[in-house]
Amino acid sequence: MPSTAAPVASLSAPRAVRMSPGLVVVMLALLLGIQPITSDLYLPTLPAIAADFSATPSQTRLTLTALLLSFGFSQLIWGPLSDRFGRRPVLLIGLGAYLLAAVGSAFAPSMTLLVLWRTLQGAAMGASVMCARAIVRDLYQPLEGARVMSRAFTGLGVIACVCAPLGGLLADLMHWRAALAALAVFGAAALVLVVWRYVETVPCRNPRALAPRVLFGTWRGIVANRTFLAFTALSSATYCGLFTLLAASSFVFVGEGGMSRTGYGLLMMTTAMAYIAGTFVCRRLVPRLGVRRTVAVAGALSLAGGGGLALLVSLGVRESWALVAPVWVFMVAHGIHQPCSTSGAVGPFPQSAGAASALNGFLQMVTAFCTGQWLGLLPDSALFALASGMAFWGAVTALVAWTLVARHGDARTAS
Repeated sequence: MPSTAAPVASLSAPRAVRMSPGLVVVMLALLLGIQPITSDLYLPTLPAIAADFSATPSQTRLTLTALLLSFGFSQLIWGPLSDRFGRRPVLLIGLGAYLLAAVGSAFAPSMTLLVLWRTLQGAAMGASVMCARAIVRDLYQPLEGARVMSRAFTGLGVIACVCAPLGGLLADLMHWRAALAALAVFGAAALVLVVWRYVETVPCRNPRALAPRVLFGTWRGIVANRTFLAFTALSSATYCGLFTLLAASSFVFVGEGGMSRTGYGLLMMTTAMAYIAGTFVCRRLVPRLGVRRTVAVAGALSLAGGGGLALLVSLGVRESWALVAPVWVFMVAHGIHQPCSTSGAVGPFPQSAGAASALNGFLQMVTAFCTGQWLGLLPDSALFALASGMAFWGAVTALVAWTLVARHGDARTAS
């Protein structure tokens, strides 16, 4: 098994020595962390946005679902572009567009324009997250990639911890627009780091990556791979459980429960801490159990967390800190599933990591968008939507982990 430094040292560029393993992990954490900071930081402000624009909760959630849908579709473009031209130019263009969209969102005068700016922001965000997943495959073999991803996702979890409390604090002290403006600061920091320190990781650019016949042939080969489908189903199911939490929780705890936005931010910080704990558990379990058995253990936790929340709600429990306890269990499982499934889905495709990463992200976001539409069709109670959604996706995650991943996890990524 190669060491974490070996893949970086193998790069021939003179500046490759600057891409130390620690720098790689920090950069991955920032590039991946742009997703939770874009979706989580403004969550405490959703009721205030709805009030200011006289919008319904379903209309307000469109600022999240539209962002995620454009995020998913954009990766189908960013992925082949990065295989053709390299990760660096895609990151520079994507992060520049993200910065522009963040400023536009903060000053949007209407719900329609806010949704449009958030849609552009999601498309730009796709470049960052897609490239981060592809970079891991550029540098590491699948099993080592799962470990590196778990370290990067720990950093992502730290970012997620700060998001909701900071968003709530900014909204309480200033205005909900300040929470959206903070995203521009993060985007600028990520852009500066890429300009300053990122060394191209694509071992060999594919000059035919954008040729229609080659591109569709690549996609066909990826979606026909059972390992890819198994791990993508896992990543999509666990992410949809998280999406349900993101989309419904502020309306449960702030809108229906009367919690302050700062208090809600602190509550969500605890779920991010549970996620971080899951990434540490992942790093301990993968070397001992292999990926397939690790996600099987996590599947039981997903089922227990989602089912436990639904049980408490059915029994009439309404206390916030009691309801969040099973969410912690689900988030520990999510912290295990995410690095394993992300690395596992891209692992079989070292020569087309960008395209595989793009399809994985696209399918995740399409599923999340459909989940958002489904939540909008449920009865008006946000608590019912939260409980039923997390219970459903907890069960699906467990089923996928125990069947598809157990049967089709590639020998190189599971044991």
